[in-house]
Amino acid sequence: MSGQEWMLILLFVGLFAGILSGIPAMLAIAGVPFVLAVIGAQFDLFNIAFLSNFPARVLGVMNNTLLMAVPLFVLMGVFLERAQLAERMLRVLARLLGGSPLGMALAVLAFSTIIAASTGIIGATIVMLVMIALTPMLDSGVPKRQAAGLICAAGTLGQIIPPSILLVLLGDQIGNTYLEAQQRAGNFAPMPVSVADLFAGSLVPGLTLVGLYALWLLITLRPGRAKSVTAHEPVSMAEILFTFLPPLLLILAVLGSILGGIATATEAAGLGAVGAGLMAAFTTTRATWERALIGIAGLSAFALVALRIAGYGRAGADTLAGLLGILAACLLALGVLVALWRLIAGRMMSPAMVETIKISGMVFGIVIAASMLSLVFRGFGGERAVEHLMREFPGGEMGALMAVMVIVFLLGFILEAVEIIYIVVPLLGPAVLSGDISPVWFAVLMAMNLQTSFLTPPFGFALFYFRSVAPPGITTMDIYRGVVPFVLIQILAVALVFLFPALATWLPTLMFN
Repeated sequence: MSGQEWMLILLFVGLFAGILSGIPAMLAIAGVPFVLAVIGAQFDLFNIAFLSNFPARVLGVMNNTLLMAVPLFVLMGVFLERAQLAERMLRVLARLLGGSPLGMALAVLAFSTIIAASTGIIGATIVMLVMIALTPMLDSGVPKRQAAGLICAAGTLGQIIPPSILLVLLGDQIGNTYLEAQQRAGNFAPMPVSVADLFAGSLVPGLTLVGLYALWLLITLRPGRAKSVTAHEPVSMAEILFTFLPPLLLILAVLGSILGGIATATEAAGLGAVGAGLMAAFTTTRATWERALIGIAGLSAFALVALRIAGYGRAGADTLAGLLGILAACLLALGVLVALWRLIAGRMMSPAMVETIKISGMVFGIVIAASMLSLVFRGFGGERAVEHLMREFPGGEMGALMAVMVIVFLLGFILEAVEIIYIVVPLLGPAVLSGDISPVWFAVLMAMNLQTSFLTPPFGFALFYFRSVAPPGITTMDIYRGVVPFVLIQILAVALVFLFPALATWLPTLMFN
């Protein structure tokens, strides 16, 4: 082995040792490569001039308008979480489905599907589900192991169901990596890959996974009779509309604007953050006139999106559609001002912004640190080594793809999703994406693979998050045993997407050709 190959081995060993040591991941991901680059330069194994490209890479990250969607989607999730809309939706769903063991479990699954991508980070979702859903499920008669497994599995749905922060980050990395890999392979006009492609590609696999979870619950739980008295209380149509219509309209507006091609992911994320802010303000005020203005503003925002999707987005002021658009925009602006005042007066804006800055800072810190890792990796000739290694795998492109999936699955035990995306895709992605493999299919497989590794005992992150807030009556072995069926279902879903790529590629092809 050459000296550069030994340095590459030291790079990966030092990287994982640094992350597992407990120091912040950002420092490990940037610090270990930098130190090895300096050492390698002393032995003529690394050209130190490579490091002069790092400021330009950081500037490129900061100028990337797509990544602006990350803090906006995070803010959207923080608003929805702090507005306590989740608890209300779960209570109404439980009453609609009867509150029996099967009804309560299906209510939690349906609720998790609706709220999956809003919080953005799986740890926050699982902790929220434990706090608001575990006790009602246990009270209704759901076995504690199955309740634990369902919460862990449902809490990771935000990885695959759009709009998802994970898919935004994957879209950024896979889009750039695919373009570079295809150009090096001689294809100088590859079809670009966008976040909209990934959102469309993940929709069918995500809903398929939810359907498989629901089928398992139907097989293993019986309807029975509700134990809770409140489960028998009737639910009025007004309560259903006020509980579910706002979040469903918000999700429809965000997804519809992206998939309809009328807004970029960043613009749609801004719409989502404004909509979630309106919903949070609506729940914090008791004044009728404020609620009326905020409600009208929310409907106005949806109307503007509907007009744009219908093709009337550029209608002039002398047309009915144009006048309606101007009126909706004015009402929206007025409602946003009232909502902003209410959020500030209710002391919700400041904590929401602080939480958003913390989460976004963690994400962007890793993104910038990964730029240093990728730079040093290339300086040591890592791209050539990986391409040579992938060519040695039996099975050609499929063999290389399976090898990357195994690596991603194992890394999911010790690294966060953001770290894996910005380490694996730039380093191993070019060897896979230089051929005929669909980048959308590859991205969806990666997202589902990460979701599986987060659930798998004994190191799955979802299990640790659950254990950190679970009551003493639920042991670690209860969690492990409860999650096993859902892991098997997850593996089945990944296998289906692997064997039938059209599950991930059909909808993007249909919508975007």
